[in-house]
Amino acid sequence: MEALDLSALSLDAMLAREWLAVNHVGGYAASTLPGCNTRKYHGLLVAAMSPPVRRMVLLSRVEETVFHDGWPHALACNEYPDAVHPQGHKLLRAFANEPFPRWAYQGNEWTLEKQVRLLEGENTVVLSYVLEGARKPIELEIRPLFALRGIHELMYQWNAPLTPENIGQTHHRIRATHATPEVFFAHDGKFVGEGYWYLNSIYRREQERGYSGLEDLWSPGAVRFTLAPGQTVHFACSTDPIDLSGVVERAHKQYTVVNVPALAPEKPDTALEALSRAADQFLVTSREGRSMLMSGYPWSALNGRDTLLTLPGLLLVPGKLSVARDVLEHFATLVNRGLMPSEFPTDGSALKYTGADVSLWFVNAVREYLAYSADEKTAQKLFETVDDIITHYTKGTGLGIRVDADGLLTTGAAGVPTTWMDARIVGGEPITPRNGRPVELQALWYNALRIAADLAKRFHHPVRSEELFTLANRARFSFNRHFWNEDARCCFDVVNDSGADPAIRPNQLLALSLHYPILNPERHPAVLTKVSEELLTPFGVRTLSSRDPAYQGRYGGSVTARDRAYHQGAAYPWLLGPFVSAFMRVYGRDAKTRQEALAMLRPCLDHLTREGCGQIHELFDGDNPHYPGGLTASARSIAEILRVYVEDILDLAPVDTTRQIDNGRTPTNVGEPIKVK
Repeated sequence: MEALDLSALSLDAMLAREWLAVNHVGGYAASTLPGCNTRKYHGLLVAAMSPPVRRMVLLSRVEETVFHDGWPHALACNEYPDAVHPQGHKLLRAFANEPFPRWAYQGNEWTLEKQVRLLEGENTVVLSYVLEGARKPIELEIRPLFALRGIHELMYQWNAPLTPENIGQTHHRIRATHATPEVFFAHDGKFVGEGYWYLNSIYRREQERGYSGLEDLWSPGAVRFTLAPGQTVHFACSTDPIDLSGVVERAHKQYTVVNVPALAPEKPDTALEALSRAADQFLVTSREGRSMLMSGYPWSALNGRDTLLTLPGLLLVPGKLSVARDVLEHFATLVNRGLMPSEFPTDGSALKYTGADVSLWFVNAVREYLAYSADEKTAQKLFETVDDIITHYTKGTGLGIRVDADGLLTTGAAGVPTTWMDARIVGGEPITPRNGRPVELQALWYNALRIAADLAKRFHHPVRSEELFTLANRARFSFNRHFWNEDARCCFDVVNDSGADPAIRPNQLLALSLHYPILNPERHPAVLTKVSEELLTPFGVRTLSSRDPAYQGRYGGSVTARDRAYHQGAAYPWLLGPFVSAFMRVYGRDAKTRQEALAMLRPCLDHLTREGCGQIHELFDGDNPHYPGGLTASARSIAEILRVYVEDILDLAPVDTTRQIDNGRTPTNVGEPIKVK
């Protein structure tokens, strides 16, 4: 990503842009461009104490001051009641997020570059400062400010003994208390211990979201440096004792290396590289050494639905096939009466099984894995789990899941939203319960039946294959009889025993876009037209038509207001994935169609490299001007846009070795991954 020129941006514009760096064990660093934390989730060292969970904001931020010719020049920025102080953003000139976050500050006759690097696989952050373009030395003072609390909490002034212990002249420890962990910091300057509290930092985004946004931070003192032109100094913070020279050496050697398909165009593809780098940030390793996928940053953690939905884009497209295999094999051990876990609580409590679609996304991921890897041995082993899922869904299992007399899948559990539209009022009922026969569940069910039939035939179970194929045909026939809304020329969103829900929603896209589409082909163009007219925005697909009385076009305000808009109008970038796949299926794969599809992705790709600072938000307002909201880094957004960019725009979908492809795609082989720095 090219450096962003910040000289013309207002403070509000800079505060609207948030950067992210990760350590691949669940920890991260994140803030706004000027370093002013606007969320309680922001921090320079947010450590996963039990990787990848139990995350804590340890080092919240630092306040830097340059002394030149005896005059102080503040580089930091923070918001207090009725004041922004200091105002270092006035000296901030540029920012770049690759290969790690970097800032350029400029004063009279001096330029200072700041760098932030997280060490792979450990809870350690290294801050480096390089004096460039100066005629003579400057003095630099760094004051670290600590929060020492869980990511969902806030710190307030208290009387616990937080005096740092000097391990050496340049290495210090903050002892653990009953409420805070042990933390270490080191430097190559001179530490002056003068601890005190910074009171009433304001987190404006939390207040906008209806939460408490006022916090006190503790500083143990200041570190002072003298920098000659060209010199670099360092400050490190960690949950472990620090060998500063070793930490700095590892930081210098560490680069972000990501995999992209080997058949990428010969000339550099900046969009592909940016998407691949963003995808890599969601891959984490647990304390047990198991590969996992984060749902998003900064507050989301692990989610079964998101893992299986995003696996093709985050792992298969970038060529991380062994990681994808490990994830699928692990999920196969978690199946419970045909259900896959939807939530992995961060407190280590029991897994939650509340998603009717999660297991069906697993079946889809198995097919995609086989198509990309041709790994029949693993696919055959996973087929046992696939068949177990189909058997339990057919006979009936938890969450009210069962197959009705028409071969369609029903779901419904009192007070439990079982589809991806699972928002609920705090302490209340689901906002979009969708009990009965949700349209995307039928699409996933038919797709799973066809995949299972293919696998059964491939692995020498012809009788079972015929049974599954018969179930699939019955489901498809019934779907096209019951779900077609002739008046609206699209699909009903939910069909239940009392009638059909005519709300225009994007869930019907899966009836067109999955490998085996359940909707009859002659109806595909009409659905695409309806979705384009009612739901498509520059940054994603709305969750409800703007003409619907229940539509909420702005995702903002109180917790309740945001929850009501979450699936009642907010536009999701990830839904561009199924939309573009369906678009290519309907209108062909020539150069003109691919250019039209690329134009649909362009606003999100621009957001990725500009306002998103290397990531794409979870959602955008359904109404103009489509402000971003939700998670600042969403695995679903990146995964689906990367998938369709490679498979459909670049036309690099893998050859399907399981059968003759009938989905309208022009297949090509995907070779070994290459590395891009």
